Amino acid sequence: MAPVRRRQEGLKLKALGQNPLEPGPSASDSPSPAPARSPPRQCILTLGMKRILTALVLIPLALVVVFLAPRWLFTLSTALLAALAAWEYLGMAQRGGPNPPRIAVVVAIAALFAGNFEYPDQTGAIFGILSLGLLVYCTFSSTLELVMVDAAMSIFCLFYTGLTLLALPALREEANGPTLVVFLLCVVWAGDIVALYVGSALGRHKMAPGLSPNKTWEGAVGSVLGSLLAAGGLLSLAYWLAQMNSAKLSFPDEVWYWLVLAVVVNVAAQVGDLAESALKRSVGVKDSGTILPGHGGVLDRIDALLLAAPVLWYAQVIHQRF
Repeated sequence: MAPVRRRQEGLKLKALGQNPLEPGPSASDSPSPAPARSPPRQCILTLGMKRILTALVLIPLALVVVFLAPRWLFTLSTALLAALAAWEYLGMAQRGGPNPPRIAVVVAIAALFAGNFEYPDQTGAIFGILSLGLLVYCTFSSTLELVMVDAAMSIFCLFYTGLTLLALPALREEANGPTLVVFLLCVVWAGDIVALYVGSALGRHKMAPGLSPNKTWEGAVGSVLGSLLAAGGLLSLAYWLAQMNSAKLSFPDEVWYWLVLAVVVNVAAQVGDLAESALKRSVGVKDSGTILPGHGGVLDRIDALLLAAPVLWYAQVIHQRF
């Protein structure tokens, strides 16, 4: 019986593709386990560090452009910001279902800034012509169900990211233009920074939880105080530079006017921030983009300026008239 059993076992091994004359696999012959993969390397920079490094690059660059760039380069830089913000805004709009023409709107923004550069007194007419042009474009390029919403989105984007930022070249062309632009930037930046830290440390009462859950009234008050400190610092710096016979900064009016203006600009900046937060939340987006490490998109970074810049411009026009 033993030879018959061995013969049957040999037939089974052949059927399995094994040589019956070779020894069977042992525990030592079993395949070794695959080496464990090391976890993916993570960036050692925290979100706060990314924000600081990005600011350290952008702030000096912005100040150089404000003080040293010729008029055409300053206008071109502002137009680039407006175009990038418009691209991000329309990208967010597409998440909600519409399909506004991004390239056409960016071209319209470029034309708006070019027209304002050559014919600043005809800005209103140029904006109207471009708005009608976007309406016609959407009429023939969008599907019938989306013509109205695509045209509305496109024209609003031209206004929201284009017309509002035209206030920056207009402010810079004033007699103390660089001072006005630096005042605007520093007041907005200081308010934003102080609001972040005060709100994180002391924030208890939500300002508008439906629009921006992280914003608090304590942070808002801190933001106003931060803007006042920035305005006071600029006024002191201008006084010190005047003693050195330098006119890089000039604040010709009374101190109280600039302090009140700092509060007005700060409030406009905070409203602008909330408005952009509402737009993002309406389409379920956290950031408008990722181009700026630690800050999100361009629109996230300039949302406060979209209201603060026109407010400062109109405040100056009203002050000069009255």
